[in-house]
Amino acid sequence: MNAEASQEHYEDKVTAGPGGAMTDDVGVVTGDLTVVTARRPDGLADVRVQYTGAEEWYTLTGGPRAVPPGGLRAFHDAVLAAVRAGGAAEVPR
Repeated sequence: MNAEASQEHYEDKVTAGPGGAMTDDVGVVTGDLTVVTARRPDGLADVRVQYTGAEEWYTLTGGPRAVPPGGLRAFHDAVLAAVRAGGAAEVPR
């Protein structure tokens, strides 16, 4: 198993709300997305999104962020809620 595979992460599919989610790479993405939140070795969390079924991944604007006291799962759930809300969603503060 490689280091990335053993890294703590969560992955879910979500439909972006009106106005989508803002990425550093291509601007706003909309529609059915896959969201991955992963803890890095330095304790920060990266959030990546892709159009579900596509190969390209994009960095959600606003990251990386420190993992809050509630843990990575709670942080990932907050990311999903932001993307569902839309409005050019970014990584929650």
